[in-house]
Amino acid sequence: MLLHIRKISAAAYVFLLVAGAAHAQTPDAAVTLFNDVRIFDGINPSLSGPTNVLVRGNLIETISTTPIATDRRADTRIIDGGGRTLMPGLIDAHWHAMLIRVTPMESFGDVGYTNFLAGAEATDTLMRGFTTVRDVGGPVFGLKRAIDEGVVVGPRIYPSGAVITVTSGHGDFRQLSDLPRTIGGMLHRMEQIGGSMVADSPDEVRLRTREQLMQGASQVKLTAGGGVSSPFSPIDVTTFTVPELRAAVEAARNWGTYVAAHAFTPAAIQGAIEAGVTCIEHGMLMDEQTAKLMAEKGIWLSMQPLPEALRLGFPEGSVQREKADEVWPGIARTYELAKKYKLKTAWGTDVLFSAALAKQQGAILASLTRWYTPAETLIMATSTNAELLALSGKRNPYPGRLGVVEQGALADLLLVDGDPLANIQLVADPAKNFRVIMKDGRIFKDTLAVP
Repeated sequence: MLLHIRKISAAAYVFLLVAGAAHAQTPDAAVTLFNDVRIFDGINPSLSGPTNVLVRGNLIETISTTPIATDRRADTRIIDGGGRTLMPGLIDAHWHAMLIRVTPMESFGDVGYTNFLAGAEATDTLMRGFTTVRDVGGPVFGLKRAIDEGVVVGPRIYPSGAVITVTSGHGDFRQLSDLPRTIGGMLHRMEQIGGSMVADSPDEVRLRTREQLMQGASQVKLTAGGGVSSPFSPIDVTTFTVPELRAAVEAARNWGTYVAAHAFTPAAIQGAIEAGVTCIEHGMLMDEQTAKLMAEKGIWLSMQPLPEALRLGFPEGSVQREKADEVWPGIARTYELAKKYKLKTAWGTDVLFSAALAKQQGAILASLTRWYTPAETLIMATSTNAELLALSGKRNPYPGRLGVVEQGALADLLLVDGDPLANIQLVADPAKNFRVIMKDGRIFKDTLAVP
């Protein structure tokens, strides 16, 4: 078996399976037994007593408080948990895998180069304990395929493909010199690479939505209102009309999946809800009336506790910085409304153009404890996020139960050195505290293995 070994300390080794290893053994052959672990199952706010867990192939086969007998084959890995915590792999519900290590200008450049950067970041994402991400905008289909085929090490990816936007909307990164747009004319570079697509009528929206679904989108992302990072998209502007949004919702529903809409303001959120959108991304300027409406309609809120460093990353005096200053104060208010009205709330990071911030993925999750308990925080990043992923129905690229430690669930597991329910900061230092990382029944990190 081919292994890459990354040294992290004098006494510990990280094992990354490369493509040859991924294909050398079938999932049915892999057997891992975790002995003496305490389980955070992703649902209950407390740890189990001492427990044993058997993984066969890519599924959790047995969970028992009594010893589990298994064949001692050459490919069987028996892990002495030593009372450590076994928990589900973490899920980031708002990620942009292709837009982390590049600058905004580089994202339109050499596609081969950006794919290599994204592949390296995908490996680091998995090594931070994030076994699944919902990618809500970017040309990620090739990266997802490479990960699924074992060519690149990385998390499961639920892809949206290109963000669908309107002329001047969030996600329209053209310059004024690129105007006027000719309907049916040449595509802009951002459209050619699949970063975002401009659509200015219900028919165009329907076309662009179907194109993403044709390429394998598990859900579709539209921008219903203005955004921070786009140069010509004021926060207060409502972009798509309700008929345009409804065209995307209809096309997605015909494929058995849903539309997620970027929206900050009450007007943008309410228009998206009227059109039948299932999930609001951000929502940071919503008011109480809008929160009540979301609760009544059962609309999901995908929120992000955006770090201050992300706001400060925009140059002072820039349009983007001014818009960030407008949005950031709404984060706390929106979480308070989400809790007050018991909104179905998912968690994500929305890191863009910053490898340094991506390294803080676990710390951004831990920052949720400003509003939630550690247990509520970790439940949100595991089983709750998994519920949102499951809304993609038959477009789900990874059928099975994610985000839980249960018999029959997919074996995406972390062995944590300590109790994250008592000390949420453990997830902020995954290199030190995540002793084993398993995705789909395969071990990608194991610091307990004998060198």
